[in-house]
Amino acid sequence: MERSLRQHGAVRASDVELAAEALRGDPARLRAARRLRVAQAGSPAVDRLVELAARLLGARAGQISLLDDVQSVAGVAGLPPGSATRETGLTDTPCTLAAVGGDVLAIPDARADERLGHLPTVTGGLVVAYLGAPLTDGEGHVVGTLCVFDPVPREWSATDVATLRQLAASVVTELEYAALTGEYERQHLRWRLAMDAGGVGTFDWDLRSGELVWDDPLMTMFGYTPADFDGTITAFNRRLHPDDLPRVSEALRSCIDLLGDFEAEYRVVRPDGDTRWVQARGRALAGPDGTTVRVLGAAYDTTEDRTGDVRVTRVLEAMPAGFYSLDHEWRFTHVNAEAERLLGRSREELLGEVIWTAFPATVNSAFEEHYRGAVRTGQPVSFDAHYPAPLDGWYELRAWPSPEGLSIYFVEVTEQKLAREGAERSAQRLALLAQVSAELAGTLNAQAATSRLPRLVVPGLAQWCIVTVVEADGRPRDVGWWHAEPSSRALVERYAAVRLDAMPATSPVARALLAGEAVRANADEVAALLPDGEARDLLTALAPGAAVCLPLRGRGRTLGVLTLYFGRGEMLSREDLATAQDVADRAGLALDNTRLYAQQQQLAEGLQRSLLTEPPEPDHAEIAVRYLPAVEAARVGGDWYDAFLQPSGATMLVIGDVVGHDTEAAAAMGQLRGLLRGIATYSDAPPVEVLRGLDASMAVLQTHVLATAAVARFEQNDDERRRGITRMRWANAGHLPPLVINPDGSVAELAAWKGDLLLGVDSEAERQESVVTLDRGSTVLLFTDGLVERRDADLDAGLVRLREALAEVSHLPLQQLLDEVLERLVDGRPEDDVALVAVRLHRQDRPRPVEAGPNDVPDVVPPDPAS
Repeated sequence: MERSLRQHGAVRASDVELAAEALRGDPARLRAARRLRVAQAGSPAVDRLVELAARLLGARAGQISLLDDVQSVAGVAGLPPGSATRETGLTDTPCTLAAVGGDVLAIPDARADERLGHLPTVTGGLVVAYLGAPLTDGEGHVVGTLCVFDPVPREWSATDVATLRQLAASVVTELEYAALTGEYERQHLRWRLAMDAGGVGTFDWDLRSGELVWDDPLMTMFGYTPADFDGTITAFNRRLHPDDLPRVSEALRSCIDLLGDFEAEYRVVRPDGDTRWVQARGRALAGPDGTTVRVLGAAYDTTEDRTGDVRVTRVLEAMPAGFYSLDHEWRFTHVNAEAERLLGRSREELLGEVIWTAFPATVNSAFEEHYRGAVRTGQPVSFDAHYPAPLDGWYELRAWPSPEGLSIYFVEVTEQKLAREGAERSAQRLALLAQVSAELAGTLNAQAATSRLPRLVVPGLAQWCIVTVVEADGRPRDVGWWHAEPSSRALVERYAAVRLDAMPATSPVARALLAGEAVRANADEVAALLPDGEARDLLTALAPGAAVCLPLRGRGRTLGVLTLYFGRGEMLSREDLATAQDVADRAGLALDNTRLYAQQQQLAEGLQRSLLTEPPEPDHAEIAVRYLPAVEAARVGGDWYDAFLQPSGATMLVIGDVVGHDTEAAAAMGQLRGLLRGIATYSDAPPVEVLRGLDASMAVLQTHVLATAAVARFEQNDDERRRGITRMRWANAGHLPPLVINPDGSVAELAAWKGDLLLGVDSEAERQESVVTLDRGSTVLLFTDGLVERRDADLDAGLVRLREALAEVSHLPLQQLLDEVLERLVDGRPEDDVALVAVRLHRQDRPRPVEAGPNDVPDVVPPDPAS
């Protein structure tokens, strides 16, 4: 179908119509889809699967559609009740295109897609991002789609596609199971009705298609052959005696209208003129809308001998269920035809045989337990049980005691049982994958999460498990283990501690690491590879039967191994092996992501730190700096500090922050830092002039960035040096002001300040400068806002916390003081980048600092370069 679409040329809206024609043109596919369409009605498992798909993929809504000559909604999630159209034309839904593509159809924005943009669900805004997988039954027929969708655009990842593809397989399994169950229930009802009616023939009238199905005994009763019976109600009416036709037709109509039972005795006129009396019973079955869609029933010939024994025999022989009876000595006294077929033994062989001898596997089994219990209590029992080879099947049985012994009705339910178990196993696998994904996605420490994998896969996939990862130096190390039996966990832990050192290069673990492919191994062969010693003794004590080593694959490399161990005679099924490898692949990808993240983080931090230099060491003061990147992501930012000496010998401290957190901000930071340093060291200008010059240079160079900055210069004349005081001259372009710690440990509040405009806003703006006089022993701290800002608190609260912390640690050496401030305010994990630069003037006993206002600038004698 996909090829036929390509032959029609470029992508266009008619592709949906061509796809619809292709779907309608396959009769076998239509029959398969219609069969599942009827079977799935009301199945809660279908709704749970579509809800699981929407939840795992983080989509607003999801839908399971069955496609015959229309689209019918089998299950829906995420939409208001009643909003989903139950039936839609094939040309009005994107699911038609998804069904013919052969694989998952991923549409980031359907509005921009020429094939789908015209569809009502797209123009109406319901479907924008769409991800749909075809549903293919066991015969290869595409019967529908599983899809999820959002009302906003979205890019679908490869993991999203793989998850939906696996969920689609589970949906088909559930639909097939519903179909098998429905067929079984119809058969079950047919033989019960035949038993109640005492008849020998059965009928099944489908009111939707008009098809009337008779078995051979019923056709013979009415004088038909398979060749001349046309399968319609007309064929039935044609044989009824004219006097009985109105009465029987009214009884059928009442059964259908009232969704009740049908019972009638009437005459049948055969083609040879012979008239027979027939007794019939039936029952109406409802469809999803509550109206009658089918009438099932049975009939028998009452013309001749109609004694109770004859009718019972006819019932037993005609019903599609096995029946046998046992006397008080547990000997077979009756076996019907269906029981002969199911048991694989003729009634001649079985009659008179004791059941425990004829079928020895029943001894000490559920069969014996329930049979003897029914006889002992006098109460009927119903149960399911499995009989081993040669029957090798599951059976549903009903046994009830009688004065003669025990009577048993039974039907084989192996196919339904396997389908149900397959659906349950598929759901378990999906739940395991979802749990693994959540575990790995919930942390950046993938190695720690990977070490917990054994607890997730045991016992669902293996009896015990060990996870191995490759360290940065290339050496493998076992990081996680678990055993289903608590008593064996200490042995596994010790085995994981010693096994790798004892394993040769030809071991399955080494081969899986080297080849990047799964390696199966026999436990005895692995034990033979180990030298005599503790590892071999531990493996012998654990006594596994087999193992499989699954590589943890990253991008082009193998990052570890998941080793699963099984008991004697156990091994993974093909589906479980695929699930286990999926678990290993997800763990490998998480490990690889962690590796790449660490590399990116190191690169980012290295780039950031390369732009920041060590401070100078003037003889009059100690300078300390700190830079701490944000922990939320590996990113470079715009925070910077600087400290240098001007030609006059004055010490200049700078703190700044470029708006943004990306490589552009880091590049702009480096450019501004270089410009400021160049202006200050060439011109010997004071802080206000340095900022004015930097703003002018940014305008000329058209940097198109915004930044905050604070510049402080420490200067002295001879008189100030003799008096032991230092002037700090500073200017502020939208940045937080410096804080001063006095020699006595108090934190000085600077005079009221008004930060000037940010750099990059107006290069001609007037800027102001402030001066404060400091005693020796004072400490000045310049910092960026990452130190004090929090998502859950305002800036003022952060500044209060900083002043309190400084007052408590003021007695510490400068380097230790900065470390303690970072620990107390950001706990080593800042939400934003943090830059600090601090200067401590060499201590002498001097008076408290005296502050000057922003316009109270004293005459300045050029500082002594030696200072």
